[in-house]
Amino acid sequence: MNPLLDFKGLPRFAEIKPEHVAPAIEQLLAENRALIARLLSDSAPPTWQNFVAPMEDANERVSRAWGPVGHLNAVMNSPELREVYNATLPKITQYYAELGQNLALFVKFKALRNSKEFAGLSPARKKIIENELRDFRLGGAELPDAQKARYLEIQERLSELSSRFSDNLLDATNDYMLVVESKDELGGLPDDVLQAAQEAAQAASKPGWLFTLKAPSYGPLMQYADNRALREKMYRAYGTRASEFGKPEFDNTALMDEIVKLRGEEARLLGFANYGELSLASKMANSPQQVVEFMRELAQRARPFAEKDLAELREFARTELGISDLQSWDVGYASEKLREQRYAFSEQEVKQYFPENAVLPGMFKLVETLYGLQIKPASAPVWHDDVRFFDIRNVQGQLVGQFYLDLYARNSKRGGAWMDDVITRRRLEKGIQTPVAYLNCNFSPPVGGKPALFTHDEVITLFHEFGHGLHHLLTEVEDLGVSGINGVEWDAVELPSQFMENFCWEWDVVHGMTRNSETGETLPRKLFDKMLAAKNFQSGLQTLRQIEFSLFDMLMHSNFEAGGGKSILQLLDEVRAEVAVLIPPAFQRFPHSFSHIFSGGYAAGYYSYKWAEVLSADAYSMFEENGVLNPDVGARFRSEILAMGGSRGAMQSFAAFRGREPSLDALLRHNGLLETS
Repeated sequence: MNPLLDFKGLPRFAEIKPEHVAPAIEQLLAENRALIARLLSDSAPPTWQNFVAPMEDANERVSRAWGPVGHLNAVMNSPELREVYNATLPKITQYYAELGQNLALFVKFKALRNSKEFAGLSPARKKIIENELRDFRLGGAELPDAQKARYLEIQERLSELSSRFSDNLLDATNDYMLVVESKDELGGLPDDVLQAAQEAAQAASKPGWLFTLKAPSYGPLMQYADNRALREKMYRAYGTRASEFGKPEFDNTALMDEIVKLRGEEARLLGFANYGELSLASKMANSPQQVVEFMRELAQRARPFAEKDLAELREFARTELGISDLQSWDVGYASEKLREQRYAFSEQEVKQYFPENAVLPGMFKLVETLYGLQIKPASAPVWHDDVRFFDIRNVQGQLVGQFYLDLYARNSKRGGAWMDDVITRRRLEKGIQTPVAYLNCNFSPPVGGKPALFTHDEVITLFHEFGHGLHHLLTEVEDLGVSGINGVEWDAVELPSQFMENFCWEWDVVHGMTRNSETGETLPRKLFDKMLAAKNFQSGLQTLRQIEFSLFDMLMHSNFEAGGGKSILQLLDEVRAEVAVLIPPAFQRFPHSFSHIFSGGYAAGYYSYKWAEVLSADAYSMFEENGVLNPDVGARFRSEILAMGGSRGAMQSFAAFRGREPSLDALLRHNGLLETS
């Protein structure tokens, strides 16, 4: 039997082969199209049971079969899998685009919305139907046939271009390696970084030390290497990935232009002035103008702090490091040295206190305390030996959810960190279907037979992704369309993840998840206080950087014509001239690796990180006011935000938890961007 067609339990990863993909997907799509034809030929008035439920079941089978394929393509990428993924992706895209354009289905949903039954449906089911009606309008159901055909072409082409963008970035990242044969060139690099580089060189049968553009290799080199020429060389390689400066087959330039152009055409077909408007039709923010104004106001508040950060850094680099012309490849290095001098600790020193075998139990204990849960290791088929699997149970011992944890970087895995859903909670005839999530990171694997060590930033990343995971796993909604993160407005989806990050700055949480890798001691309070003092170190610069990306994204999708008189890079230059204080060199090609907006779901939505940070900081202030480990406040956060999923608007959920609308003050205070702080 084809393992992709087995929906009884967890994916059978060990058995899934590239040759299973096309037959499974083709069979399911054929079955679904036949089902839809049957539903449309039924003359009985549409009800939830005779119309919505069968379609929900059928579409869930497609996502349950395609999900593991997309997941494996992201974490165990191989030429064979990539080929079959890219060949099958247009069929999936076409199927969903056809659904969204099916006027007869739209008419059935409208009839159900206007029927007597609608009034008696649960709030979750009402919300699903309202979302469906909105999505039919956004999916082109009301377009004339000729325009429908064009809309379909655009969807297929966009999915193909996005996949190619991602492939090019992975290939360009993997393609570069730098071998250093003399240890004299590697002054300043910590022992564990050198050891990892030496092991990488041995694995590639090279002499010396091997460095790559993957985060665990690139990041520490830029932060610690005394060799300025080495930093510049690596910065140039990283900053020009997937651009015209590398191999032509990896160049994303033309793809970006075409993606932006097609998104604009799609929006105009649907009656929107631009793609920004289309993107916001299903988000909390009202208009591109509102987002741009929000970002500009935040930039204005952050700018004085950023200018001060940069002036201090330049002065320090000149007087202490002998660098009179601070360049982009010096910033990480000089910042680390300034932090060490000002706060008398280094990232490297902190890292020794965060071994994986202390961090994970500590994070789990926090969640158990806040939400009354138990997290225990369990077993399941996995895609790589490094992957682990866990059960989440309630105090009665009942299974609430399960998740896979894939923490380390490898060649076959795309960069970054992300959560994805495997199975979504819903009620079936036989009872509740247990939700399951993937949690993926790109941390340094263990070296020298010791547990992996995490930087504090990596701990924050882990908490962030676990926050997304809990949003998916702790839902109490029983209908697929708004269960977990389904149906949650995109600019609110970061609330639970950013909320979790705050706990990484709480002594009562942090000291319990630390253990020095050599001595076994927990993190000293004195060192933690230094970390806390340094928490908002350069937060002005960091805030402006996020605003730069967000403004660039929104303006590119709302106030820019691809292929017109201005290039994407020129637009980015204009945005930087307006909001940035630190301008990268002219050769830098940031957009070519901006996968969030070119191959992820953040197009005209990158602002949502800052938007949701307002919500998460304000939600967290409720814990600050009542005790950060207060299980009563935890229970309220769980029931009003995590449990509700997308069954009501995010603003309603926030107000139900906080008792009022959100305020910007908590965000500014948390980031040290208030004059008084």
